[in-house]
Formats: sequence, structure tokens, C-alpha cells
Amino acid sequence: MNTMSSEQPETNKHGVCPWWMAYAFDNPLRRLMHPPARILGPYVQEGMTALDLGCGFGHYSLGMARLTGKTGKVVAVDVQQKMLDKTMGRARGDGLADIIQPLLCDGHGIGLPLRLDFALASNSLHETPDPRRLLSELFGMLSPGGLFLLMEPGVHLRQEEFEAEVAMAGAAGFIEVDRPRVIRQRCSLLKKTAP
Repeated sequence: MNTMSSEQPETNKHGVCPWWMAYAFDNPLRRLMHPPARILGPYVQEGMTALDLGCGFGHYSLGMARLTGKTGKVVAVDVQQKMLDKTMGRARGDGLADIIQPLLCDGHGIGLPLRLDFALASNSLHETPDPRRLLSELFGMLSPGGLFLLMEPGVHLRQEEFEAEVAMAGAAGFIEVDRPRVIRQRCSLLKKTAP
């Protein structure tokens, strides 16, 4: 149970995954276990503006770009330039570079005045220095009815830590609408219901 007062930011206990570790995660097995079209397809539609928080090497950014199509936009956010460089290299190779906007942030916030239809934080919220602040910013960026999919690694993040993140999202204004099943992940689908 999270016993921190609401005035204190939740601090990053896990640290940021080094860019070179992404090679271990972004591999053919992941593409089989976590196909973006299957996981994100129910939520991301053509023409949407979507955000991939902690994009890594772009596994989900590329998938979102295919789903939003040329009339949509995907903002790929990371704290490491090498992650963004790899994402954009892959996007160019797949003909998706015009859809994906890379954004280097400092981990404390996104810092762009965006209006989003969908946001994803896959294996990244637990690495942020102030998840409460980030969740509040995401809530403000999402359109009413917009969805936020929170995914965390089941083998790395304990259930109680994940539940604390979901509670923080609730405190930011989100309501949980589903617990999608994704192999080796803890997931919560959250919705913005108020303006």
C-alpha cells in the first residue's frame, strides 16, 4: 500500500533502463508476444493523435503509426536520445517517419501543448522521477473520453507497486475501465471522463 502523502512526489525506485538494454527487449520474441496491432488496435484508430511515453526503440510507436495512418500523428517520447534515434531510423525504414514526431524530455514532464486521443506508457511509468506529476500532465493532454493504457513489466514491478500507479492515475482524474491481458505485463486501461 502506498503510504506517501499526496504532497510528496513518488520517487523513481527503479532507475532508467540504459539504451543498450533495449536490444534485449526489442527482439522477434517480443514482436510475437506483444504485437502492437493486437494490443493497441482496439484503442487506436486512423486519424488519431497518440503518444508513446518511454518509446524505447519504437516497438509500439511504429505500431501506433500504422494504426493512425497518414492522417494521424504519433509522438514518441523518451529521455534518451539514442532511443529516439533508433525509433526514427526504424520509422524511416518502414516509411512511417512522417507520422512519428520524436520528443526528448527530461523525465519530469512532456512539455508540449498537445491534445491526445490515446496515450501509452509501456514499461516506463515506474522509471519516471515524479509519476504523479506526469499522470496529471497526461490527464490534461487527453481529450474527454481519451484512453491511457498503462503497461508495466510483471516480472520487474510488484503487484502492489502497479496498484499504487493505478491509484495515482485515479488521483489524477482517470477512471479504470479494463484490465487488458498481455503476456508478462500488468495492464490498466484508463479513461478521461471530465474535461
